[in-house]
Amino acid sequence: MRSCRSAPVISQAREEGRRMRYLGLDVHRDFCEVAVCERGRARSVGRIDTTRDALELFASSLAPDDQVVLESTGNALAIANILRGHVGDVVLANPMQVRAISHAKVKNDRVDARTLAELLAADLLPRVWVADEATRVLRRLTSRRAQLVRQRTRTKNEISAVLAQPDRAPGRQRSLRHGRAPMDGRACPAGR
Repeated sequence: MRSCRSAPVISQAREEGRRMRYLGLDVHRDFCEVAVCERGRARSVGRIDTTRDALELFASSLAPDDQVVLESTGNALAIANILRGHVGDVVLANPMQVRAISHAKVKNDRVDARTLAELLAADLLPRVWVADEATRVLRRLTSRRAQLVRQRTRTKNEISAVLAQPDRAPGRQRSLRHGRAPMDGRACPAGR
């Protein structure tokens, strides 16, 4: 596996009437495979590291009318945020619906990046809706609240199970509605 220390520089020379470029990035944890599709031909450009510095250098080599596509995976949103200010459009593609890649006979990083670039050029990509920052914050808060509610419910259920143990008289089982009084003098179960 080849890793480069600097981003491949893509020429910014623009001629009058030249078509825009479509870039496909096959994103991995440590690197991105880059392909460019212009004038109907896709070619591999190379790999870039997924460090902020390498991505900033790569982004600075792009033109304002370029379009970039990434599959929506782990760190794709962070990479898209870095590239967004340098190019015309950044598209996050739904990886479960990009059938041209998932059903390909030849599957490697270069082929995947070229396929993404070609699908973007043909406008055949299933896009993922990307929420704005305020919506992402609300989603994180809602998710955290749901976790805390589930944790509270689990804890209440464990306490109820302790209270319902057979050493209590039938019909005298207490619930948590009676507060802590039923727990006074009871030992916690081992291993919990």
